[in-house]
Amino acid sequence: MKNEMKRKMGKGLPVLGTFFELGSATAMECIGLTGMDFVIIDTEHGPFDVESAMDFIRAAELRNIEPFVRVKDHSRASVLKMLDVGAMGLIIPNIETVEQVKSLVEYGKYYPVGRRGFAPTRCGGYGFVEHAAENMEEYFRLANNETLIIPQCETKGCLDNIEEIVSIEGVDGIFVGPYDLSIALGIPMQFANPILVSAIDRILKVCKDAGKFSFIFSGSIDLAKKYLNDGFDAVTYGLDTSILVNAYRDCVKQIKG
Repeated sequence: MKNEMKRKMGKGLPVLGTFFELGSATAMECIGLTGMDFVIIDTEHGPFDVESAMDFIRAAELRNIEPFVRVKDHSRASVLKMLDVGAMGLIIPNIETVEQVKSLVEYGKYYPVGRRGFAPTRCGGYGFVEHAAENMEEYFRLANNETLIIPQCETKGCLDNIEEIVSIEGVDGIFVGPYDLSIALGIPMQFANPILVSAIDRILKVCKDAGKFSFIFSGSIDLAKKYLNDGFDAVTYGLDTSILVNAYRDCVKQIKG
């Protein structure tokens, strides 16, 4: 159980991923062949649940791309089950309060950091892989270190509490959702608005000061480059569905004129 994406971020390397919406293990394999560092299986807006997510995680592992899951909510079941089937990190949407984040850590981290329930599930090779079969305390330490809990800052409540949220032990970083955050701040999709820019800068600084990872979504290549240059550890560029449609539209335009 090694999170190669975490190691890349720790070395200061640019890390790039995308959202997975297509819902096919073949599509996941193809994304894994592109050079992307990670992929986020979207069970918040996508139609997937635990069993299908598990198949997509297998396909990601086959092609050496780090599988993350954006869970559908911040319930114990959503957090526990996606980690059990092998997600190396969770993006948790619609966070408003410090108490919600403390519960996330309780559900998603093993003792002594949290109270994650234990079973010999897929993430530990059903209890038969070396790191899960020998020393339980070492397995807990490894799982806590390698699987990331990343609350998504996309609400005013999360932004208002960002300093305290980032400081919580067991929170590994923050994922900025600029679209919903701009809506929450009353400036929908105004990505150059000083209010949103200031909010994003604040989140980035808080993460840097706390030594936590900073993630952000970008629907634009230029903005993705800017965010990496600004110091974000990882950028999630687009959705696989949008990238596919745009690529084929470009082919049609070039061929048919």
